Amino acid sequence: MEKSAGALGDDMILELLVVGFVLSLDNFRASIALGMLPFSRLRAVQVALTFGIWDGVAPLVGILLGRYFGAAMGDIAHYVGPAVMGAYGLYLVVRSLRSEAPEEIDQPLALFGIPLSLSLDNLLAGTSLGLLGFPPVLSAVIFAVLTAVMSFVGLRIGRAIGRLIRIRADLLSGIALVVMAVLLALEF
Repeated sequence: MEKSAGALGDDMILELLVVGFVLSLDNFRASIALGMLPFSRLRAVQVALTFGIWDGVAPLVGILLGRYFGAAMGDIAHYVGPAVMGAYGLYLVVRSLRSEAPEEIDQPLALFGIPLSLSLDNLLAGTSLGLLGFPPVLSAVIFAVLTAVMSFVGLRIGRAIGRLIRIRADLLSGIALVVMAVLLALEF
């Protein structure tokens, strides 16, 4: 049975904030790497919101689908995210070596594929929260907001790093994404 926000009180909110923060760290790290690409401020907001939406939707789906979907998904979620991130990083490296520097990145994978793949672990976390009786909508909103904020901060940090390091931003971002993908894969 689902616990209400009133029944769990401040402890539940604190637990959701901690879990949401920890789950947003992958997106934060990926955002630093992506932030080195030439994004306008509007595109950075769009990317951060997309990261946040996926990180809100994934645990909501996980909570709603419960144990069955979590068991069916297994540990594969921990490998899909890094694999997609690494593939996109390699793509950026190859593209940067073969073309002129872009004025602004407008890749669907950066806007949708990476946030989706990084949210797969949130699907499993949502399943666990559902089994513990956490409210689905409140959990999803907290995770979405935390991830959007962390992603935007990461994009801005990446932009600052990209300005300090004088190599092509798309090459640097690609290398950073590959390194992050390897580190994420090694964590599991």
